[in-house]
Amino acid sequence: MASHTAPAPIHPGRVRILRPGSASTKSKPGPVIYWMFRDQRVNDNWALLHAANLASSLSAPFAVAFSLFPPPFFLHARARHVNFLLRGLKRLQMTLSSFNVPFFFFKSYPKDSIPNLVDRLGASSLVVDFSPLRQFRSELDDIVERIGSDVAIHQVDAHNVVPVWVASDKLEYSARTIRSKINKLLPEFLVDFPELSKQTVEWIGEKPPKIEWDTLIDEVNREACDVVEIDWCVPGEDAAKETLLGIKEGFLTKRIKGYHSDRNDPTKPRGLSGLSPYLHFGQISAQRCALEARSRRNVSPQSVDAFLEELIVRRELADNFCYYQPKYDSLDGAWEWARKTLNDHANDKRDHIYTREQLDKGKTHDPLWNASQMEMVCYGKMHGFMRMYWAKKILEWTSGPEEALSIATYLNDKYEIDGRDPSGYVGCMWSICGVHDQGWKERPIFGKIRYMNYEGCKRKFNVDAYISYVNKLVSQTKKRKPEGPLDKLLSKKEKN
Repeated sequence: MASHTAPAPIHPGRVRILRPGSASTKSKPGPVIYWMFRDQRVNDNWALLHAANLASSLSAPFAVAFSLFPPPFFLHARARHVNFLLRGLKRLQMTLSSFNVPFFFFKSYPKDSIPNLVDRLGASSLVVDFSPLRQFRSELDDIVERIGSDVAIHQVDAHNVVPVWVASDKLEYSARTIRSKINKLLPEFLVDFPELSKQTVEWIGEKPPKIEWDTLIDEVNREACDVVEIDWCVPGEDAAKETLLGIKEGFLTKRIKGYHSDRNDPTKPRGLSGLSPYLHFGQISAQRCALEARSRRNVSPQSVDAFLEELIVRRELADNFCYYQPKYDSLDGAWEWARKTLNDHANDKRDHIYTREQLDKGKTHDPLWNASQMEMVCYGKMHGFMRMYWAKKILEWTSGPEEALSIATYLNDKYEIDGRDPSGYVGCMWSICGVHDQGWKERPIFGKIRYMNYEGCKRKFNVDAYISYVNKLVSQTKKRKPEGPLDKLLSKKEKN
Protein backbone atom coordinates (compact mmCIF):
# COMPACT_ATOMS: atom_id res chain seq x y z
CA MET A 1 0.00 0.00 0.00
CA ALA A 2 1.38 3.40 -1.00
CA SER A 3 1.92 5.86 1.84
CA HIS A 4 0.86 9.51 1.73
CA THR A 5 3.45 12.10 2.69
CA ALA A 6 4.99 15.09 0.96
CA PRO A 7 7.16 18.08 1.72
CA ALA A 8 5.35 21.45 1.77
CA PRO A 9 3.81 23.29 -0.04
CA ILE A 10 1.96 20.33 -1.60
CA HIS A 11 -0.96 18.96 0.39
CA PRO A 12 0.28 15.62 1.76
CA GLY A 13 -2.84 13.84 0.56
CA ARG A 14 -2.04 14.78 -3.03
CA VAL A 15 1.15 12.69 -3.07
CA ARG A 16 1.53 8.94 -2.78
CA ILE A 17 4.91 7.45 -1.97
CA LEU A 18 5.12 4.45 -4.27
CA ARG A 19 8.63 3.77 -3.00
CA PRO A 20 10.50 5.68 -0.28
CA GLY A 21 13.97 5.00 -1.67
CA SER A 22 16.98 4.85 0.59
CA ALA A 23 19.42 7.37 2.01
CA SER A 24 22.11 8.19 -0.53
CA THR A 25 25.75 7.57 0.32
CA LYS A 26 26.80 10.09 -2.32
CA SER A 27 28.17 13.47 -1.28
CA LYS A 28 25.62 15.06 -3.61
CA PRO A 29 22.18 13.51 -4.18
CA GLY A 30 21.28 12.75 -7.77
CA PRO A 31 18.74 14.86 -9.68
CA VAL A 32 14.98 14.59 -9.44
CA ILE A 33 13.18 13.50 -12.61
CA TYR A 34 9.52 14.29 -13.30
CA TRP A 35 7.98 11.86 -15.79
CA MET A 36 5.24 14.00 -17.30
CA PHE A 37 2.33 12.12 -18.83
CA ARG A 38 -1.17 13.41 -18.28
CA ASP A 39 -0.49 16.94 -17.04
CA GLN A 40 1.40 18.63 -19.86
CA ARG A 41 1.91 22.12 -18.46
CA VAL A 42 4.38 24.22 -16.49
CA ASN A 43 1.93 26.50 -14.70
CA ASP A 44 -0.35 25.25 -11.92
CA ASN A 45 1.08 21.74 -11.98
CA TRP A 46 1.29 20.11 -8.55
CA ALA A 47 3.50 17.30 -9.86
CA LEU A 48 6.03 19.73 -11.29
CA LEU A 49 5.92 21.82 -8.13
CA HIS A 50 6.49 18.72 -6.03
CA ALA A 51 9.49 17.72 -8.15
CA ALA A 52 10.94 21.24 -7.82
CA ASN A 53 10.32 21.27 -4.09
CA LEU A 54 11.85 17.82 -3.65
CA ALA A 55 14.91 18.88 -5.65
CA SER A 56 15.26 22.04 -3.57
CA SER A 57 15.15 20.03 -0.32
CA LEU A 58 18.01 17.89 -1.67
CA SER A 59 19.95 20.83 -3.13
CA ALA A 60 19.76 18.92 -6.42
CA PRO A 61 18.64 19.92 -9.91
CA PHE A 62 15.53 18.51 -11.56
CA ALA A 63 14.43 17.76 -15.11
CA VAL A 64 11.23 16.87 -16.92
CA ALA A 65 10.93 13.82 -19.20
CA PHE A 66 8.18 12.90 -21.64
CA SER A 67 7.98 9.63 -23.55
CA LEU A 68 5.75 9.40 -26.61
CA PHE A 69 4.40 5.89 -27.11
CA PRO A 70 5.58 4.58 -30.51
CA PRO A 71 3.01 3.79 -33.23
CA PRO A 72 0.19 2.93 -32.84
CA PHE A 73 0.72 5.48 -30.07
CA PHE A 74 -1.11 5.56 -26.74
CA LEU A 75 -4.52 3.90 -27.14
CA HIS A 76 -4.21 4.14 -30.94
CA ALA A 77 -4.14 7.94 -31.03
CA ARG A 78 -4.27 9.55 -34.47
CA ALA A 79 -2.47 12.56 -35.92
CA ARG A 80 -5.28 14.74 -34.57
CA HIS A 81 -4.34 13.80 -31.01
CA VAL A 82 -0.61 13.22 -31.21
CA ASN A 83 0.21 16.43 -33.05
CA PHE A 84 -1.95 18.49 -30.70
CA LEU A 85 0.15 16.97 -27.93
CA LEU A 86 3.45 17.61 -29.75
CA ARG A 87 2.61 21.22 -30.58
CA GLY A 88 1.78 21.77 -26.93
CA LEU A 89 5.03 20.15 -25.78
CA LYS A 90 7.02 22.32 -28.17
CA ARG A 91 5.72 25.38 -26.33
CA LEU A 92 6.18 23.68 -22.96
CA GLN A 93 9.85 23.02 -23.67
CA MET A 94 10.44 26.73 -24.27
CA THR A 95 8.68 27.64 -21.03
CA LEU A 96 10.71 25.10 -19.04
CA SER A 97 13.88 26.53 -20.55
CA SER A 98 13.03 29.92 -19.06
CA PHE A 99 13.08 28.22 -15.62
CA ASN A 100 16.41 26.50 -16.38
CA VAL A 101 14.69 23.10 -16.39
CA PRO A 102 15.94 20.55 -18.97
CA PHE A 103 13.33 18.66 -21.00
CA PHE A 104 14.04 15.12 -22.20
CA PHE A 105 11.84 13.74 -24.97
CA PHE A 106 11.70 10.12 -26.09
CA LYS A 107 9.75 8.28 -28.74
CA SER A 108 9.54 4.93 -26.99
CA TYR A 109 7.58 3.13 -24.31
CA PRO A 110 8.00 4.88 -20.95
CA LYS A 111 8.78 1.54 -19.29
CA ASP A 112 11.94 1.49 -21.42
CA SER A 113 12.97 5.15 -21.61
CA ILE A 114 12.24 6.36 -18.05
CA PRO A 115 14.14 3.67 -16.07
CA ASN A 116 17.01 4.05 -18.52
CA LEU A 117 17.10 7.82 -18.00
CA VAL A 118 16.89 7.48 -14.21
CA ASP A 119 19.80 5.05 -14.28
CA ARG A 120 21.97 7.14 -16.66
CA LEU A 121 21.47 10.32 -14.67
CA GLY A 122 21.89 8.66 -11.29
CA ALA A 123 18.57 10.18 -10.21
CA SER A 124 17.66 10.14 -6.55
CA SER A 125 13.90 10.52 -7.06
CA LEU A 126 11.26 10.05 -9.74
CA VAL A 127 7.99 12.01 -9.63
CA VAL A 128 5.08 10.81 -11.80
CA ASP A 129 1.63 12.24 -12.38
CA PHE A 130 -1.62 10.26 -12.28
CA SER A 131 -4.03 8.59 -14.67
CA PRO A 132 -6.64 5.95 -13.78
CA LEU A 133 -6.41 4.25 -17.19
CA ARG A 134 -5.21 0.64 -17.33
CA GLN A 135 -2.47 1.20 -19.89
CA PHE A 136 -0.82 3.97 -17.88
CA ARG A 137 -1.03 2.02 -14.64
CA SER A 138 0.51 -1.03 -16.28
CA GLU A 139 3.33 1.12 -17.67
CA LEU A 140 3.91 2.67 -14.26
CA ASP A 141 4.03 -0.76 -12.58
CA ASP A 142 6.75 -1.81 -15.02
CA ILE A 143 8.71 1.39 -14.39
CA VAL A 144 8.60 0.91 -10.61
CA GLU A 145 9.75 -2.69 -11.02
CA ARG A 146 12.66 -1.73 -13.30
CA ILE A 147 14.02 1.16 -11.24
CA GLY A 148 16.48 0.43 -8.43
CA SER A 149 15.08 0.27 -4.90
CA ASP A 150 17.30 3.15 -3.78
CA VAL A 151 15.34 5.61 -5.98
CA ALA A 152 12.31 7.26 -4.35
CA ILE A 153 9.16 7.24 -6.50
CA HIS A 154 6.33 9.69 -5.76
CA GLN A 155 3.00 9.93 -7.55
CA VAL A 156 1.06 13.21 -7.59
CA ASP A 157 -2.56 13.65 -8.67
CA ALA A 158 -2.17 16.97 -10.46
CA HIS A 159 -5.25 16.43 -12.60
CA ASN A 160 -8.08 16.41 -10.08
CA VAL A 161 -8.93 19.16 -7.62
CA VAL A 162 -9.44 16.54 -4.91
CA PRO A 163 -7.06 13.60 -5.47
CA VAL A 164 -8.94 10.51 -6.58
CA TRP A 165 -7.66 8.40 -3.67
CA VAL A 166 -8.70 11.09 -1.16
CA ALA A 167 -12.13 11.87 -2.60
CA SER A 168 -13.27 8.28 -2.09
CA ASP A 169 -11.79 4.90 -1.28
CA LYS A 170 -14.38 2.99 -3.29
CA LEU A 171 -16.32 2.89 -6.55
CA GLU A 172 -19.05 5.53 -6.29
CA TYR A 173 -22.54 4.81 -7.56
CA SER A 174 -23.38 8.24 -8.95
CA ALA A 175 -22.71 11.97 -8.76
CA ARG A 176 -25.10 12.07 -5.80
CA THR A 177 -22.89 9.76 -3.74
CA ILE A 178 -19.58 11.49 -4.46
CA ARG A 179 -20.68 15.14 -4.59
CA SER A 180 -20.84 15.72 -0.84
CA LYS A 181 -17.50 13.96 -0.32
CA ILE A 182 -15.78 16.22 -2.84
CA ASN A 183 -17.50 19.41 -1.68
CA LYS A 184 -16.52 18.68 1.90
CA LEU A 185 -12.85 18.51 0.84
CA LEU A 186 -12.78 21.57 -1.43
CA PRO A 187 -11.78 24.05 1.32
CA GLU A 188 -8.75 21.84 1.90
CA PHE A 189 -7.72 21.23 -1.72
CA LEU A 190 -9.18 24.06 -3.83
CA VAL A 191 -6.38 26.48 -2.97
CA ASP A 192 -4.18 28.69 -5.10
CA PHE A 193 -0.86 27.49 -6.47
CA PRO A 194 2.56 28.69 -5.36
CA GLU A 195 4.81 30.13 -8.04
CA LEU A 196 7.38 27.88 -9.70
CA SER A 197 10.81 29.35 -9.02
CA LYS A 198 13.65 29.47 -11.49
CA GLN A 199 16.00 26.55 -10.88
CA THR A 200 19.16 27.74 -9.15
CA VAL A 201 21.06 24.46 -8.91
CA GLU A 202 22.94 24.14 -12.17
CA TRP A 203 22.19 21.14 -14.35
CA ILE A 204 25.60 19.56 -15.01
CA GLY A 205 24.47 16.14 -16.17
CA GLU A 206 23.61 14.78 -19.58
CA LYS A 207 22.14 17.41 -21.88
CA PRO A 208 18.83 16.63 -23.60
CA PRO A 209 19.25 16.06 -27.35
CA LYS A 210 17.76 18.64 -29.69
CA ILE A 211 14.13 17.91 -30.52
CA GLU A 212 13.16 18.27 -34.18
CA TRP A 213 9.52 19.09 -33.60
CA ASP A 214 8.59 19.68 -37.25
CA THR A 215 10.13 16.34 -38.24
CA LEU A 216 8.22 14.58 -35.47
CA ILE A 217 4.94 16.15 -36.59
CA ASP A 218 5.59 15.16 -40.21
CA GLU A 219 6.32 11.58 -39.11
CA VAL A 220 3.06 11.42 -37.17
CA ASN A 221 1.14 12.73 -40.16
CA ARG A 222 2.53 9.84 -42.19
CA GLU A 223 2.00 7.20 -39.50
CA ALA A 224 -1.50 8.17 -38.29
CA CYS A 225 -2.91 10.21 -41.16
CA ASP A 226 -6.41 8.73 -41.29
CA VAL A 227 -7.72 11.43 -38.90
CA VAL A 228 -6.43 14.91 -39.75
CA GLU A 229 -5.58 17.64 -37.28
CA ILE A 230 -8.05 20.28 -36.16
CA ASP A 231 -7.41 23.96 -36.87
CA TRP A 232 -9.90 25.70 -34.56
CA CYS A 233 -8.08 25.01 -31.30
CA VAL A 234 -4.50 26.22 -30.76
CA PRO A 235 -2.47 23.83 -28.55
CA GLY A 236 -0.55 24.96 -25.48
CA GLU A 237 -0.92 26.70 -22.14
CA ASP A 238 -1.16 30.23 -23.49
CA ALA A 239 -4.04 29.32 -25.79
CA ALA A 240 -5.76 27.43 -22.96
CA LYS A 241 -5.54 30.49 -20.72
CA GLU A 242 -6.89 32.65 -23.56
CA THR A 243 -9.86 30.29 -23.95
CA LEU A 244 -10.57 30.61 -20.23
CA LEU A 245 -9.84 34.29 -19.63
CA GLY A 246 -9.29 36.02 -22.99
CA ILE A 247 -10.54 39.57 -23.38
CA LYS A 248 -12.22 38.79 -26.73
CA GLU A 249 -13.79 35.34 -26.44
CA GLY A 250 -12.75 34.06 -23.01
CA PHE A 251 -15.24 31.69 -21.43
CA LEU A 252 -15.25 33.28 -17.99
CA THR A 253 -14.81 36.83 -19.25
CA LYS A 254 -17.32 36.84 -22.12
CA ARG A 255 -19.46 33.69 -22.29
CA ILE A 256 -20.12 32.34 -18.81
CA LYS A 257 -23.52 34.02 -18.38
CA GLY A 258 -25.09 31.82 -21.04
CA TYR A 259 -23.61 28.53 -19.85
CA HIS A 260 -26.52 27.53 -17.61
CA SER A 261 -29.14 27.97 -20.34
CA ASP A 262 -27.13 27.25 -23.51
CA ARG A 263 -24.79 24.36 -22.72
CA ASN A 264 -27.34 21.69 -23.68
CA ASP A 265 -28.32 23.35 -26.97
CA PRO A 266 -26.24 21.95 -29.87
CA THR A 267 -27.11 24.99 -32.00
CA LYS A 268 -25.21 27.22 -29.57
CA PRO A 269 -21.62 25.87 -29.51
CA ARG A 270 -20.35 29.10 -27.94
CA GLY A 271 -22.42 28.18 -24.90
CA LEU A 272 -19.78 25.58 -24.02
CA SER A 273 -16.47 26.40 -22.35
CA GLY A 274 -14.26 25.03 -25.15
CA LEU A 275 -11.78 23.85 -22.49
CA SER A 276 -12.05 20.07 -22.86
CA PRO A 277 -9.08 19.62 -25.25
CA TYR A 278 -6.86 21.56 -22.84
CA LEU A 279 -8.15 19.72 -19.78
CA HIS A 280 -7.68 16.36 -21.47
CA PHE A 281 -4.05 17.03 -22.42
CA GLY A 282 -3.38 18.74 -19.11
CA GLN A 283 -2.50 22.02 -20.83
CA ILE A 284 -4.62 23.82 -18.25
CA SER A 285 -5.36 22.89 -14.67
CA ALA A 286 -8.96 22.12 -13.70
CA GLN A 287 -8.08 23.64 -10.35
CA ARG A 288 -7.07 26.92 -12.00
CA CYS A 289 -10.34 26.94 -13.96
CA ALA A 290 -12.27 26.33 -10.74
CA LEU A 291 -10.45 29.09 -8.85
CA GLU A 292 -11.08 31.60 -11.61
CA ALA A 293 -14.72 30.58 -11.95
CA ARG A 294 -15.36 30.76 -8.22
CA SER A 295 -13.88 34.27 -8.09
CA ARG A 296 -16.48 35.35 -10.68
CA ARG A 297 -19.50 33.64 -9.17
CA ASN A 298 -21.23 36.97 -8.53
CA VAL A 299 -21.42 37.53 -12.31
CA SER A 300 -23.70 34.52 -12.87
CA PRO A 301 -24.16 32.19 -9.88
CA GLN A 302 -26.27 29.61 -11.76
CA SER A 303 -23.81 29.31 -14.63
CA VAL A 304 -20.72 29.18 -12.43
CA ASP A 305 -22.29 26.53 -10.20
CA ALA A 306 -23.25 24.45 -13.27
CA PHE A 307 -19.72 24.80 -14.65
CA LEU A 308 -18.11 23.76 -11.36
CA GLU A 309 -20.41 20.74 -11.17
CA GLU A 310 -19.17 19.56 -14.58
CA LEU A 311 -15.55 20.59 -14.03
CA ILE A 312 -15.08 19.07 -10.60
CA VAL A 313 -17.81 16.61 -9.60
CA ARG A 314 -18.53 14.99 -12.97
CA ARG A 315 -14.90 14.85 -14.15
CA GLU A 316 -13.71 13.43 -10.85
CA LEU A 317 -16.59 10.94 -10.80
CA ALA A 318 -15.27 9.68 -14.16
CA ASP A 319 -11.77 9.27 -12.72
CA ASN A 320 -13.27 7.46 -9.72
CA PHE A 321 -15.05 5.01 -12.01
CA CYS A 322 -11.98 4.25 -14.12
CA TYR A 323 -9.75 3.99 -11.04
CA TYR A 324 -11.91 1.59 -9.03
CA GLN A 325 -13.51 -0.29 -11.95
CA PRO A 326 -10.79 -1.86 -14.15
CA LYS A 327 -13.44 -2.92 -16.69
CA TYR A 328 -14.46 0.68 -17.27
CA ASP A 329 -14.99 0.19 -21.02
CA SER A 330 -16.80 -3.14 -20.89
CA LEU A 331 -20.33 -4.34 -20.26
CA ASP A 332 -18.81 -6.28 -17.35
CA GLY A 333 -18.09 -2.92 -15.71
CA ALA A 334 -21.78 -1.94 -15.60
CA TRP A 335 -23.99 -2.35 -12.56
CA GLU A 336 -25.75 -5.70 -12.18
CA TRP A 337 -29.23 -4.27 -12.91
CA ALA A 338 -27.96 -2.75 -16.17
CA ARG A 339 -26.20 -5.92 -17.33
CA LYS A 340 -29.33 -7.92 -16.64
CA THR A 341 -31.71 -5.62 -18.47
CA LEU A 342 -29.39 -5.26 -21.46
CA ASN A 343 -28.90 -9.01 -21.70
CA ASP A 344 -32.64 -9.59 -21.34
CA HIS A 345 -33.20 -7.41 -24.41
CA ALA A 346 -30.05 -8.25 -26.37
CA ASN A 347 -31.99 -10.32 -28.91
CA ASP A 348 -34.83 -7.83 -29.39
CA LYS A 349 -35.60 -7.03 -33.03
CA ARG A 350 -33.80 -3.98 -34.39
CA ASP A 351 -35.41 -2.00 -37.22
CA HIS A 352 -31.97 -0.98 -38.45
CA ILE A 353 -28.58 -2.68 -38.17
CA TYR A 354 -25.42 -0.84 -39.20
CA THR A 355 -21.80 -1.93 -39.39
CA ARG A 356 -18.98 -0.02 -37.74
CA GLU A 357 -17.87 1.20 -41.16
CA GLN A 358 -21.34 2.57 -41.99
CA LEU A 359 -21.53 4.33 -38.66
CA ASP A 360 -18.00 5.69 -39.07
CA LYS A 361 -19.02 7.32 -42.36
CA GLY A 362 -22.31 8.65 -40.98
CA LYS A 363 -24.36 6.53 -43.38
CA THR A 364 -27.59 5.91 -41.45
CA HIS A 365 -31.24 6.75 -42.09
CA ASP A 366 -31.13 9.43 -39.35
CA PRO A 367 -29.89 12.87 -40.54
CA LEU A 368 -29.48 14.09 -36.94
CA TRP A 369 -27.26 11.16 -35.98
CA ASN A 370 -25.27 11.52 -39.21
CA ALA A 371 -24.70 15.19 -38.43
CA SER A 372 -23.42 14.42 -34.93
CA GLN A 373 -21.02 11.82 -36.32
CA MET A 374 -19.76 14.25 -38.98
CA GLU A 375 -19.33 16.99 -36.37
CA MET A 376 -16.99 14.63 -34.54
CA VAL A 377 -15.19 13.43 -37.68
CA CYS A 378 -14.58 16.84 -39.22
CA TYR A 379 -14.47 19.16 -36.21
CA GLY A 380 -13.00 16.79 -33.65
CA LYS A 381 -15.60 17.70 -31.07
CA MET A 382 -19.22 16.56 -30.88
CA HIS A 383 -21.54 18.67 -28.76
CA GLY A 384 -22.00 17.14 -25.30
CA PHE A 385 -25.76 16.78 -25.60
CA MET A 386 -25.41 15.03 -28.94
CA ARG A 387 -22.90 12.55 -27.51
CA MET A 388 -25.71 11.04 -25.44
CA TYR A 389 -28.13 10.70 -28.37
CA TRP A 390 -25.31 9.44 -30.63
CA ALA A 391 -24.25 6.62 -28.28
CA LYS A 392 -27.79 5.53 -27.46
CA LYS A 393 -28.64 5.17 -31.14
CA ILE A 394 -25.58 2.94 -31.61
CA LEU A 395 -27.11 0.65 -28.97
CA GLU A 396 -30.37 0.67 -30.95
CA TRP A 397 -28.72 -0.01 -34.33
CA THR A 398 -26.19 -2.74 -33.57
CA SER A 399 -26.49 -6.42 -32.76
CA GLY A 400 -26.14 -6.07 -29.00
CA PRO A 401 -24.79 -3.98 -26.11
CA GLU A 402 -21.24 -5.37 -26.28
CA GLU A 403 -20.88 -4.42 -29.94
CA ALA A 404 -22.54 -1.05 -29.33
CA LEU A 405 -20.14 -0.16 -26.53
CA SER A 406 -17.14 -1.32 -28.54
CA ILE A 407 -18.12 0.79 -31.56
CA ALA A 408 -19.00 3.88 -29.52
CA THR A 409 -15.67 3.71 -27.67
CA TYR A 410 -13.74 3.13 -30.90
CA LEU A 411 -15.33 6.09 -32.72
CA ASN A 412 -15.06 8.40 -29.72
CA ASP A 413 -11.37 7.60 -29.26
CA LYS A 414 -10.66 7.83 -32.98
CA TYR A 415 -12.15 11.27 -33.64
CA GLU A 416 -12.75 13.24 -30.45
CA ILE A 417 -9.83 15.54 -29.66
CA ASP A 418 -10.56 14.79 -25.99
CA GLY A 419 -11.01 11.04 -26.63
CA ARG A 420 -9.13 8.27 -24.80
CA ASP A 421 -10.19 9.91 -21.55
CA PRO A 422 -12.06 8.75 -18.43
CA SER A 423 -14.88 11.18 -19.21
CA GLY A 424 -15.27 9.65 -22.67
CA TYR A 425 -15.36 6.08 -21.39
CA VAL A 426 -17.87 7.01 -18.69
CA GLY A 427 -19.95 8.94 -21.23
CA CYS A 428 -20.28 5.82 -23.38
CA MET A 429 -20.97 3.68 -20.31
CA TRP A 430 -23.64 6.12 -19.09
CA SER A 431 -25.39 6.19 -22.46
CA ILE A 432 -25.27 2.48 -23.23
CA CYS A 433 -24.89 0.77 -19.84
CA GLY A 434 -26.62 3.15 -17.43
CA VAL A 435 -23.49 3.82 -15.35
CA HIS A 436 -24.11 6.66 -12.84
CA ASP A 437 -27.76 6.64 -13.92
CA GLN A 438 -30.88 4.85 -12.69
CA GLY A 439 -33.34 2.41 -14.18
CA TRP A 440 -36.17 3.84 -16.32
CA LYS A 441 -39.39 2.54 -17.85
CA GLU A 442 -38.64 -0.75 -19.61
CA ARG A 443 -38.81 -0.78 -23.38
CA PRO A 444 -37.49 -2.94 -26.26
CA ILE A 445 -33.70 -3.05 -26.89
CA PHE A 446 -32.93 -0.52 -24.13
CA GLY A 447 -34.58 -2.40 -21.31
CA LYS A 448 -34.38 -0.05 -18.32
CA ILE A 449 -31.58 2.08 -19.81
CA ARG A 450 -32.56 5.72 -20.32
CA TYR A 451 -34.06 6.25 -23.79
CA MET A 452 -33.59 9.16 -26.20
CA ASN A 453 -35.13 9.68 -29.62
CA TYR A 454 -35.35 12.09 -32.54
CA GLU A 455 -38.67 13.59 -31.46
CA GLY A 456 -37.29 14.36 -28.02
CA CYS A 457 -34.37 16.21 -29.60
CA LYS A 458 -36.80 18.23 -31.73
CA ARG A 459 -38.54 19.38 -28.57
CA LYS A 460 -35.17 20.27 -27.01
CA PHE A 461 -33.56 22.30 -29.81
CA ASN A 462 -33.78 23.25 -33.49
CA VAL A 463 -32.67 20.03 -35.16
CA ASP A 464 -32.60 21.50 -38.66
CA ALA A 465 -30.41 24.39 -37.52
CA TYR A 466 -27.94 21.96 -35.95
CA ILE A 467 -27.77 19.83 -39.12
CA SER A 468 -27.21 22.98 -41.19
CA TYR A 469 -24.45 24.10 -38.82
CA VAL A 470 -22.65 20.75 -39.15
CA ASN A 471 -23.01 20.75 -42.94
CA LYS A 472 -21.16 24.07 -43.00
CA LEU A 473 -18.40 22.61 -40.82
CA VAL A 474 -18.05 19.65 -43.18
CA SER A 475 -17.89 21.95 -46.20
CA GLN A 476 -15.20 24.11 -44.60
CA THR A 477 -13.15 21.04 -43.72
CA LYS A 478 -13.29 19.71 -47.28
CA LYS A 479 -12.05 23.04 -48.61
CA ARG A 480 -8.94 22.83 -46.44
CA LYS A 481 -6.17 20.88 -48.14
CA PRO A 482 -4.74 18.10 -45.95
CA GLU A 483 -1.25 19.36 -46.71
CA GLY A 484 -2.25 22.95 -45.92
CA PRO A 485 -0.04 25.22 -43.83
CA LEU A 486 -1.54 24.28 -40.47
CA ASP A 487 1.43 25.64 -38.53
CA LYS A 488 0.93 29.06 -40.11
CA LEU A 489 -2.81 28.95 -39.49
CA LEU A 490 -2.39 27.99 -35.83
CA SER A 491 0.28 30.65 -35.39
CA LYS A 492 -2.07 33.26 -36.84
CA LYS A 493 -4.90 32.19 -34.54
CA GLU A 494 -2.54 32.32 -31.55
CA LYS A 495 -1.48 35.89 -32.37
CA ASN A 496 -5.08 36.99 -32.75
